[in-house]
Amino acid sequence: MNIKNIKSEFPIFKQKINGKNLIYLDSANSSQKPKTVINEISSFYETEFSNVGRSVHTLAVKATNRFEETRDVVRSYINAKHREEIIFTKGATEAINLVAHSYGEKFIKSGDEIILTELEHHSNYVPWHYLREKKGAVIKFAPVDINGEINVDEFKKLITNKTKIIAFTHISNVTGTIMPVKKITDLAKSKNIPVLIDGTQGAQHLSIDIQDLDCDFYAFSCHKMYGPNGLGILYVKKKWIDELPPYQGGGGMISEVKKDNITYADSPTKFEAGTMQTAEVVAFAKSIKFLKDLGIKNIENHESDVLEYGLEQLRKNNSVKIIGNPKERASIISFTMKGIHPHDIATILDDEGVAIRAGHHCCQILHDKLGIPASARASIGLYNNKEDIDVLCEAINKCKKVFEV
Repeated sequence: MNIKNIKSEFPIFKQKINGKNLIYLDSANSSQKPKTVINEISSFYETEFSNVGRSVHTLAVKATNRFEETRDVVRSYINAKHREEIIFTKGATEAINLVAHSYGEKFIKSGDEIILTELEHHSNYVPWHYLREKKGAVIKFAPVDINGEINVDEFKKLITNKTKIIAFTHISNVTGTIMPVKKITDLAKSKNIPVLIDGTQGAQHLSIDIQDLDCDFYAFSCHKMYGPNGLGILYVKKKWIDELPPYQGGGGMISEVKKDNITYADSPTKFEAGTMQTAEVVAFAKSIKFLKDLGIKNIENHESDVLEYGLEQLRKNNSVKIIGNPKERASIISFTMKGIHPHDIATILDDEGVAIRAGHHCCQILHDKLGIPASARASIGLYNNKEDIDVLCEAINKCKKVFEV
């Protein structure tokens, strides 16, 4: 496949939006799906569907094998050491909640400290807030500077002998900041503090080597990786597999049930209660194949070129203020325009067929820190190109004319 012509692999780009070609710049929210993924979901439901891990008939065995094959595909893709370290969830949000609940219930007590950053998405703050309310834990926030970066030395100052876990985003969904992951994990490791990384903006843009990152937990969303909705992945380092109690109870996650006692299954089944998203899991293997066929390095280089072009073009517009200026940035450009609310920007851009997101992007703490209620965000996927940026810039100029700024 040639990444320059990759839009043809995505059926959604055949349609018009308000009579214009669709320019989709909202992939940080959710990415579009290639036809290989769409076809796999349809094919599975038509010819192979069954519940997994329960029955012994032909369809059930085949579905279970396909389901487990995807686990091996994910393990290989992120270079995890053991297949049982890969847990399927309903999304990255559930994955983070799983860790906060299971780890927090067992290891966090009143007065213990959790370190986050001011860049965090609500999904990597609210679950820890629950622990604060329930157990009296203390949450500390590593500060972000005007460029949208975290200073590791300032991070280090927050750590005490009461610090029980550090949780932070791999890439900010507002500034595009690529976090100094290795420096933070090395710092945490030197003090025997576990680390959770929210990889929802990382796994689709960067090559992930989980053994090199050396984090304890890594969560990401399949729907942002050109895969199905309603599915997430949680990597759990093997040392925690037996330590953590189950997050939810139900069918499939048990070994033996008696009136006076219940024993749980081994991981990963212990953390996968109930009927799983079989078709979505099976189809996600196609998403990973799609990314691997293109080559993650090729994707990185392509998106970097489009990003740099976008930043260059928008900086020429004196009505646009770009949010953040990190040294290492991934495929996100958030901005404001003087005198125009971000929701109005998004509405006018939509008239031109350009899809962006407007609001606080589930990052109110960061927007409060920056002194703005909301921003407009153009986020780049592998199907975007410089021509898309040109259309975006033309639509932004239309905003200026409409609002006479």
